[in-house]
This record gives sequence, structure tokens and C-alpha cells, in this order.
Amino acid sequence: MKYQVGDKIIVLHSNEEGEVIDIINDKMVMIQVRGVKFPAYMDQIDFPYFKRFTEKKLFPAEPKKKYIEDLPKEKKVSKPIEKKVADGAWLSFLPKFMTDEFGDDVVTDLKVHLVNRTETPLYFIYSLNFFGRQEFELRGEIMAFSDFYLHDVDFEDMNDSPAFVFEFSLLKPDKKKADYYEASVKIKPKQLFERIEQLKEKGEATFAYQLFDRYPDKPYEDIVETPVTKGTKIYSLKDIRQHILPPRTVVDLHIEKLTDNWKHLSNGEILNLQLKEFEKWYEAALANYQPQLIVIHGIGSGKLRDEIHELLRLRKEVKSFVNQYHPSFGYGATEIYFKV
Repeated sequence: MKYQVGDKIIVLHSNEEGEVIDIINDKMVMIQVRGVKFPAYMDQIDFPYFKRFTEKKLFPAEPKKKYIEDLPKEKKVSKPIEKKVADGAWLSFLPKFMTDEFGDDVVTDLKVHLVNRTETPLYFIYSLNFFGRQEFELRGEIMAFSDFYLHDVDFEDMNDSPAFVFEFSLLKPDKKKADYYEASVKIKPKQLFERIEQLKEKGEATFAYQLFDRYPDKPYEDIVETPVTKGTKIYSLKDIRQHILPPRTVVDLHIEKLTDNWKHLSNGEILNLQLKEFEKWYEAALANYQPQLIVIHGIGSGKLRDEIHELLRLRKEVKSFVNQYHPSFGYGATEIYFKV
């Protein structure tokens, strides 16, 4: 939803400022202007933060008088159908401005939206992290060609280089598409300042970062016949990067996360399935040059944890690993650090 209760708005046809006081549906809101309440369509209002940048003249010149005989004959022009452009998922920021005591325009908050400009409805898990610690989490669904309001971020908090982290999956599973996809945006204070200055110069309302251009396909091994030695199979290297599993920093090995039909499995079968899943994401982390991987194995009897630790001790790529208390997983996760 683009607008929230309490948002300041401007009525486009009258240039009057007001406030959103209620959400009627996905197309209409109730607004209040100079003490008067009335409903309005969302395309009849806009945010006022850039009004001062977009107004060309404070006092527009009086329109020149026109006479009937001077008016051109009206021609019927068919309005072209607007074609939606699918260019991926975006993280969008809308700065909220105020004027300080020195007359300067300063940013107080950033309204954060997730924008889905694809033809695919998505499920997402979003978290805002500071210094590796999670400060905010939200789960939701976003339809095709729509936007989803996440929350407001205090502008001063942006000095701490926050990380905006997403995990995406399809609402309607597709066997040809990846089960999930991780994306993140980390903004440095200098970069943020530059984006806001560019935004003010252009008179635009928002700036955005692309999370992905298209939802990735499910990885597979592309095996072809070699023309050199007949019958020998080799891996095609042409598109090998697109066949690597997408980066995933946290892997949950709880059996109910891996399969729906686990109740009939023996303890040995469950352990074998969990270790195969661990190996898959361990190799993916190496292929994506990840510096770190968190494996959630739970506490339980400790059998899965011990098996994973024994494997890690033999891996030359592992710099170190630790199973200590984590605010999100307790003692049920191991953090793995790879050699750079």
C-alpha cells in the first residue's frame, strides 16, 4: 500500500495539502483537508515532500484570453494502452523533508517500500540489520506490478550502514524456478547523501536499488556431448554461473523444513537427508565466495551438530566455526567462516 494513515498528501487538482486519515480499499483513501473529510482515489493525490522542487513559478502568469474562433477543432485521439515493463524487484526509498530553523530542507525519515515490477507474485521475508544484528523483521506477500510498504527508518540510523535483507520465494511454486532467492542492499552514508542530492536536483520523489532483474531459474547441471572424444560427457561452462545455487547465508536443517513426508523416516534416514542438504549449501557458499554461512541444526541430541562439526574439521576451506549463543537461534546453530 502506497499510503498509510497519517501520511501528509497534496490534492493534485487543487494543490491543497492534507492528511490520510483512513484506508478505504486498495484504490481509495479518506483524507482531511482544512478540517473537511472526504474520500479520494490514490491517483488524485501525491506526497507533498517535493512540491517546492517541482513548482516552476510561485505566481503563474495570467492565461492569455482565447476566443472561440481561435480554438482548434477538437480531434479524437485514442489513448495508447500503457504497457507494464517487467524490470525486476526493487527496494524504494521516499525521503520525508522538513524545513529547519535555518530554512534548509532536511530529511527526517525514509519511507521504505518493496516494489515488484515482475509478472510473478512473491512471498518475502524482510529484515533490517545493524552491525549483523536484526532490528526489524516482516513477512508478507506482494502481487505482480505492485508495491508494499515496509516501514519508516529514522534518517539518523542510516549513519550505521544498515543492511536491508530479503529472502524471496514464489507464491505459486514452479519446478523450473529456484525454491528461494536471497538479496540484500547495504547503503553507506556517503552513497545515501549523494542519492538524495541527485534526487533533489532532478525533482524526483524516490530513489531505488534493484534486488533482482528476474526471479532465477532452478539450478541444474548442463551436460553436453564433447565433439573431441565421442561419448564423453563434460560440463558446459558457457552459462555455468547461472546454474550455481543462489547465495544463502542461513540454512535451516530442521527435517520439517526439508520434506513434508518425514514422519515415516527412520532417525538414520533423517540424518542422511539433513547432511545432504548441508553439503549442498556448503558447496553453494564456496561457489558464491561467501565469507560466512550459518547452519541451523537445532539442539536435540546433538547428533547432527556433531556430524557437521566433524566434517568441518576436515575441510581446508574453513577458517573457523563456532557454536555459541545467537540471539536468533540460541545454541542451535553453527557459524562457519571461510578463508578469503
